[in-house]
Amino acid sequence: MSLFILYGILLISFGAFMSGSFAIPFDKVRAWKWENYWLAYSLFGLVIVPFLLCLLFAPGFLNALREVPAGTLSTVFLLGALYGLSNLTFGLSLRYLGISLGYALSLGLMMAIGTILPPLLDGRLDKLFDGSGGILLLTGIATSLVGIGLSGYAGFLKSRQAGVAEGVNREFNLRKGLGAALFVGVTGSAAALGIEQGAPIARACMANGTPSLFQDSAVFLVLYGGAFVTTLIWCLYMSVKSRSLKNFAYSGGRFPWPNYLWCALAGFLWYVNFVFFGMGKSGMGEYSFVAWGILMTMTIVFASLWGLYRGEWKNVSRKVRALMWTGLAVLVTASLLIGMSSNS
Repeated sequence: MSLFILYGILLISFGAFMSGSFAIPFDKVRAWKWENYWLAYSLFGLVIVPFLLCLLFAPGFLNALREVPAGTLSTVFLLGALYGLSNLTFGLSLRYLGISLGYALSLGLMMAIGTILPPLLDGRLDKLFDGSGGILLLTGIATSLVGIGLSGYAGFLKSRQAGVAEGVNREFNLRKGLGAALFVGVTGSAAALGIEQGAPIARACMANGTPSLFQDSAVFLVLYGGAFVTTLIWCLYMSVKSRSLKNFAYSGGRFPWPNYLWCALAGFLWYVNFVFFGMGKSGMGEYSFVAWGILMTMTIVFASLWGLYRGEWKNVSRKVRALMWTGLAVLVTASLLIGMSSNS
């Protein structure tokens, strides 16, 4: 593995740490329902922060967007809208499964589908199999699925132990959580496909002076703009239905500005992970699709560590803890294999 590829993996892993940490500020939100804090977080994470970082790192992005065919913009936007459904359901998977198990099951399937689908559609997968890279990629994905299976099984065993399943997660519901995680895995791969389909946007940005490290900034803006539309419609619907719309302006006897600050932090952490993802992906050339697998795998690792910190595995037996740690070790190994496939 070249040092440049290793550097890319480290950048993506740092982004994965941000992604695995974004839900932690939600613990500080008070007197809001799920639809309240999820919409506030999405406003920052899908719109405000991406736009501000485009202004900072890709100042010519507006000119670049004018140069890109409308069909490309529409495709990326619609894929973002589909990803928005995944983003909504991901919130439910965290709600019902907790951070560690919710991440492992949801992102696991996203990783497998999102890594294979883009090169399968545009023909790069066949080229990868001309060398040893294809074997390494499949080995990495298979290894990752093993790690996800171990993590998921550890979470299942944890849920079977009396007095442990609820813990810090009082809304734990395995059946609802599994359904949400399955939906997230299937629809969430739209983000990986949207990033790859947004390559013309990235090229236009570089032609307008954007450094290659930040070439995907405008791609993210279009993609997550679509995701925000889906999120906005559903969260407003839920707010009206549950009569929680007033919480945005008046909650707990006053304007809930602390809630907005915590949601802004969550949105910042979530989006910044894609800044580092884009930086790491930029050095992987035509095999950039392997970056998605690394991001998903390492995000699961860091989210699992946060789950430990939050006490989600408190009072769990040593056997189950050992199974969980084994799953994390397998996932780290898988991310290295996936990264190596781009250099073979």
